[in-house]
Amino acid sequence: MTDPYHLGAAPDLTPDPERLADSPSWGYLLQEFERLYRFGSDGGSRAIRGHRKRVRETLAQVIEANPAIDQRPPATKPVTAHLPRALDLGAAGPLEGMARTLERVSDRLTWEYGYARVPKPLEKKYAYCEVLGPQGPVRSERLILGFVLFAPATTYPQHSHSEIEESYVSLSGAWSENEAAVFAPGSMILNRPGEEHRITTGRHDPCLLAYAWTGPWERLSAPGMKFSRSRRARMEHGI
Repeated sequence: MTDPYHLGAAPDLTPDPERLADSPSWGYLLQEFERLYRFGSDGGSRAIRGHRKRVRETLAQVIEANPAIDQRPPATKPVTAHLPRALDLGAAGPLEGMARTLERVSDRLTWEYGYARVPKPLEKKYAYCEVLGPQGPVRSERLILGFVLFAPATTYPQHSHSEIEESYVSLSGAWSENEAAVFAPGSMILNRPGEEHRITTGRHDPCLLAYAWTGPWERLSAPGMKFSRSRRARMEHGI
């Protein structure tokens, strides 16, 4: 019998990486994002309509490319104790499908802060998880999709994103930005690159927001998130 190992290089026994098509749970969640950015209202805003189109078209290209799944170790933060309540509220709201689909992968999410230094009052009240982007688990260098969770009665300090355009869509909970309006589940808000914004949440329920970031790949991979160094922010949060 011929020994195959003597005919040349040893065979590559490395298993093929898992792909999006092999992971229905992540695929269904991305489908919910696609529906959200296709069928949600733009409120007559040309800027929001353009942003929604960019997110939708880029996401379609990412899905078509069938990217690798690189599952990071799951991680929680103190605020994730509020996640079950946020998902329950979301399942009773206009984005029921997304809330239920997110619940299916909730044990695989990697929650984090994204800042080198987080004000003490915020450590128990905030965290985010990326589901598509440079940090995976679905890898993309062209678009970031994820979720941010706030505890009740949270103030998320003023900040901005250099070169990154950002949208938030509420799954559950009431919130305001720059204290200009109250946004209910299903609402979308757009933040242009460099625009300062500050988020506050209602007193009684957690707030769960889906978000999308578009921008140059070098900025998406290293956003350099920082809170604004305004006098008001320093006084309120000790930073």
